[in-house]
Amino acid sequence: MQQNFYVHPTAVIDEGAIIGEDSNIWHFSHLMNGCSIGNNCNIGQNVFIASTVVLGNNVKVQNNVSLYDGVICGDDVFLGPSCVFTNIINPRSAIPRKNEFKKTLIKKGATIGANATILCGITIDQFAFIGAGAVVTKDVAAYALVTGNPARQTGWMSEHGNKLVFNNEGIAVCNSTGEIYCLKNNAVSKM
Repeated sequence: MQQNFYVHPTAVIDEGAIIGEDSNIWHFSHLMNGCSIGNNCNIGQNVFIASTVVLGNNVKVQNNVSLYDGVICGDDVFLGPSCVFTNIINPRSAIPRKNEFKKTLIKKGATIGANATILCGITIDQFAFIGAGAVVTKDVAAYALVTGNPARQTGWMSEHGNKLVFNNEGIAVCNSTGEIYCLKNNAVSKM
């Protein structure tokens, strides 16, 4: 069977890991048996991906990221350098809690900034933008920009990654694409 993806010679790919076409796995990364990587993904240097992790298509995982059991990423997700995911709310070394892993869902097009920490059991909705160093402790709305520790919403972002400025009628235009967004009842949608 021909391999339609690239794996750097220093990477460790356990038998049973699923890797989509045109994906790249770089230096010193480890993909465990059972993980699923979509097409056209880029897995940076020193990345760990646990058994139940699922990455959609076109996911970019930057250097030094560990994705533990329970993390699911939709298509077009960006995970910045050294961002951190958890899967247990109350870990203790002496108490086994593998049956208490919580799922974390990162939906289509979301961005997680460098050094952000994502607590387990939450959903980051589509095209949300998590600022560098943010500590996310609760669900994040679609198109929301959150920053700080703990992370708080500080604005809205377009699908292109530009901050949206809404007028009095709740309309904003992405200054890169011209796409129009509507803010109604504290939720953003693209028109």
